[in-house]
Amino acid sequence: MSVPGIVAAVVVGLVVGTLGRLVIPGRKQVPVWLTLAVGLVAALLGTILSRLVGIDGDGYTLRQLIVQVGLAGVAVALVVGTAGGRTEP
Repeated sequence: MSVPGIVAAVVVGLVVGTLGRLVIPGRKQVPVWLTLAVGLVAALLGTILSRLVGIDGDGYTLRQLIVQVGLAGVAVALVVGTAGGRTEP
């Protein structure tokens, strides 16, 4: 993994973690740090996955960014959307 790829994954993960928290409606049962961590880890996994399937090229590519954002978005949505049981009044 190149340094620009890691830096981009960190930025993508933090941004997607923040946006995912804002997009999911209702009160969140998940702390902010956890959504940021999930976004960060998923984006780093997206970088690794894209390298494993051959999306690599010279440095950082748009296809790699798409894989990172997709994985991070799904992971954050799953964590925020499913965390904490909902209670009916």
